[in-house]
Amino acid sequence: MDRLSPSRRQTHRSWMRRALEVAARAGPDIPIGAVVYDPDGRELAAAHNQREALGDPTAHAEILALRQAATRHGDGWRLERCTLVVTIEPCAMCAGAAVNARIGQIVFAAWEPKTGAVGSLWDLPRDERLNHRPEVYGGVLPDEAAALMRDFFVPETDNGGP
Repeated sequence: MDRLSPSRRQTHRSWMRRALEVAARAGPDIPIGAVVYDPDGRELAAAHNQREALGDPTAHAEILALRQAATRHGDGWRLERCTLVVTIEPCAMCAGAAVNARIGQIVFAAWEPKTGAVGSLWDLPRDERLNHRPEVYGGVLPDEAAALMRDFFVPETDNGGP
């Protein structure tokens, strides 16, 4: 994030707040939200995880948002110069899909050391063997994203007694 101008940093924060709103609607699924913005900053697509709801192991927020964006974007599946904003560092499947979609930037909130493929466990977008390498910006509002995950996996309990 250091190499960004203050206005770009603010834009990333604003976009991440939108992704966090989307993530909060994930219902029974892990609360991950993804939003795709076109080169002019207009929202093309927004999605949250729906693996449980759809019974689909590929229904990650990023995949669903990339699919929606590709249908709405003027260049079809090529999302060049578009930005994928996601609340948690993408996994290998989602990072690979972003690279294959030719996404221009990946912006994410919290790092995911167990499955992250954008710098934690792997670093697919910056692999020099690939023909496309999006810019990556991690750590945008990480505390907010971590709180959503924590609340999902460790729900508050009523300690008020009987």
